[in-house]
Amino acid sequence: MPTPPAMPSPPLAPRHWPTWLGIGTLAALARIPWPLQRAIGRGMGHMLRLALPSRRRIAERNIALCFPELDQGARDALLRRHFAALGIGVFEFARAWWGSVAPLRRGLVVEGLEHIQQAHAAGRGVIVVSGHFTTLEVCGRLMCDFVPLAGMYRPHAEPAMEWAVKRGRLRYAAAMFTKSELRPVVKHLKQGGLLWYAPDQDPSRGDAVYVPFFGRPAHSLTSTHQLARLSGAAVIAYGHERRADGGYTLRLSPVFDGFPSSDATADTARVMAAIEAMARRAPEQYLWIHRRFKRQPDGRSPYQ
Repeated sequence: MPTPPAMPSPPLAPRHWPTWLGIGTLAALARIPWPLQRAIGRGMGHMLRLALPSRRRIAERNIALCFPELDQGARDALLRRHFAALGIGVFEFARAWWGSVAPLRRGLVVEGLEHIQQAHAAGRGVIVVSGHFTTLEVCGRLMCDFVPLAGMYRPHAEPAMEWAVKRGRLRYAAAMFTKSELRPVVKHLKQGGLLWYAPDQDPSRGDAVYVPFFGRPAHSLTSTHQLARLSGAAVIAYGHERRADGGYTLRLSPVFDGFPSSDATADTARVMAAIEAMARRAPEQYLWIHRRFKRQPDGRSPYQ
């Protein structure tokens, strides 16, 4: 386990007290026995499906766009399983940040660690590419049992939540970089570090191209290509899923051969294809409540 770096003092002004109350509640929920958390989480997911109609509609539309082969009954069933996964994911996030993951280590399956070891033996850093799944935080923490992962993330707008989550992540991650900290990230990779990175959401800024995702044009960052080009790092896909038996599987692919190429669009398409394959393995666990296709080449959003 890495030694957490020194953190600035937490923001304790009265305007942050409501956030601290929420953080305290989540930290307390993180200590409920794991089987009970899963049961409560499924119920919470059902409530979220009813209480968040706008997000439910986005998920419904995404599922219809990405799985046109499913009939309406199958799509509705997938939607219900997705919200159950979201509810369980609330407890997984809380455990990853502030609780114990010892119960989650039982039955853990890890595949492909040798691919990281081979890249390290060749003197290269590694970009560990994943996607936005409900399991991303807890599976990131579980992978840190085996390799010293650093992470990239978007800071929280609320300073108290940002402080608490970053402190929680630094209990197990080698380092945390914001998405604007390009130079430290490249330095970390050039020094042989590992970086967890999820480039699969529609970006509001940065160099992006349209590449296929579930057969549709998806506005996607070219940053995996750019980071690999600047740092010389290898790229490995990292899939993770919560199995039906309650255990977890973490799966590392072989190093992407010939990456980066001279074609940023082709490289980005390879990354999105790898994330699509992960989502097809555990479709209920992908984050369908995000408007992945909100930007389209013709300017028309499918969510309107």
